[in-house]
Amino acid sequence: MQRIYEPQDLLEAELLVGVLAREGVEAHLAGRHLLGAVGELPALGLLGLLVEDDDAEHARRLIAAYNAAAPLPGEEPEGFPGVLLC
Repeated sequence: MQRIYEPQDLLEAELLVGVLAREGVEAHLAGRHLLGAVGELPALGLLGLLVEDDDAEHARRLIAAYNAAAPLPGEEPEGFPGVLLC
C-alpha cells in the first residue's frame, strides 16, 4: 500500500474515500482514530489515504482532478459572490 494523499481534515478524507470508491479504488484512511488526541499530538499529518500499489497512479489522478475542480458558471448566488451554498 502507498500513502498517496494527506487530507486537510476528516470531512475531506471521507469525501475522497467516496470519490475513489465510486471509481473502483479501495482506499484506507489512516489516522482517523488519532484525531481525538489532537491536544496531545501534532495537528498536521495525522490523516493519510492509502491505496494498493496498482491503484496509486489512478487514485492520484482522481484526487488531482478533484482538487482542480471549479464550480460551473451560474451556480453562484447573486447575493453571495465567491460563495457556494449547498
